[in-house]
Amino acid sequence: MQIAYQVFELLGLLLRAVAFALFGFGAIRFALNAYEKGNWQVQVALALGIFAMMVGLTNYASPGSAGAFALGAGIAFLGSGKKKEETSEEKK
Repeated sequence: MQIAYQVFELLGLLLRAVAFALFGFGAIRFALNAYEKGNWQVQVALALGIFAMMVGLTNYASPGSAGAFALGAGIAFLGSGKKKEETSEEKK
């Protein structure tokens, strides 16, 4: 019975990491898309919200969850920069 609990615990930790990575990807992707289209008040609110979310994750989440969020956020950030380069090259 102890082995079953350990297997379910491992699956729970993996699911949490995947969920935080997807959440990080989605949150940063949304923030970057809204940042470009918003006026300065929206841009300030998005920047403060993202920083507050990162502080909250650092303080209250486990290191693995915060790292998975950062990994998802980094992938979204790098992917958005590549998209901009492709669209600027297409306009030329």
